[in-house]
Amino acid sequence: MKVGPARAAAVQWVAGHAQSVGGFRGAYFSGSTVGLPDDAELPPSSDVDVFVVTATDVPPAKPGKFRYRGALLEVSYLPWAELARADDVLGSYHLAGSFRTDAIISDPTGHLRRLHAYVAPRFAARPQVRRRCQDACHRIETRLASIDTSAPFHEQVTGWLFPTGVTCHTLLVAALRNPTVRLRYRAARDVLTEYGHLSLYPELLTLLGCTHLPPERVQHHLRELAATFDATVRVAKTPFFFSSDITATARPIAIDGGQRLIDRGDHREALFWIIATFARCHTVLATDAPHLHEALTPAFREAVADLGLTSTGDLLDRAAEVTRFLPRLWQTTEDILAGNPDITE
Repeated sequence: MKVGPARAAAVQWVAGHAQSVGGFRGAYFSGSTVGLPDDAELPPSSDVDVFVVTATDVPPAKPGKFRYRGALLEVSYLPWAELARADDVLGSYHLAGSFRTDAIISDPTGHLRRLHAYVAPRFAARPQVRRRCQDACHRIETRLASIDTSAPFHEQVTGWLFPTGVTCHTLLVAALRNPTVRLRYRAARDVLTEYGHLSLYPELLTLLGCTHLPPERVQHHLRELAATFDATVRVAKTPFFFSSDITATARPIAIDGGQRLIDRGDHREALFWIIATFARCHTVLATDAPHLHEALTPAFREAVADLGLTSTGDLLDRAAEVTRFLPRLWQTTEDILAGNPDITE
């Protein structure tokens, strides 16, 4: 499907389903489709991200991933308060990119247009790019420091995995690239290659724990994940913020997308989302089907053991390694900032 028709489907969904909801304050595109031309091809393993802004401080559960008029949409709700101050949005590495260009779908208050008018001319200014890189580094430090060691092991893995992956986002933000979620390692490798710092990439993979893994081993873990994923889809009832990622509709992303990465030689890059999805499946299973959670845990444990993680102590040790790596990450980030021709003074 082309990006243009997919975006048009998102606009139609907002008009028909979001605008009539109480507290609606606007909607805009986010993620990888922002800035893409209408005739660009949207891969089957990609969706169109839409944020619906709501006046409530605690928004309802997000609709998540679903098909609408042939397009795979991912719809999330965002509290109005998070967009209240334009300068805060400009300094937020996960919010600013949507206002770099005109990605607005609906703006009944005019506030989203004002945000775009403020962010767009300042987005590439060196102090602002550095602020967003610092925002990403701060997220790494604070979230690694707050891993809940009393939580079930699969939740501890999630608490370690996502901030560890933000190391990639720091580099992507410096390069003025979209801080993609599932494909963050491949995107970071491309940036490091472009800016002459590819030697840092094995260190990112070492922190993840997958440098040594051959394609056959990753393929094994993806097969095991597919079995766990399908079993989880059949029993899932309790809503989680990521629930729409564990559905039949999301399977082309979670499973088929991983297979495509392995097939193209990016098996290590596939592991981030394999482990993330594995852990999320077990969060669902532990609540909705404890017997399946217990039966399927060995496959998950085997996958994370291949990353060198078998205990809470291992997770905390790896978190400390990531934290010690941050000065080196920051030096490379500064080098990318210095070498990026699109950054303005």
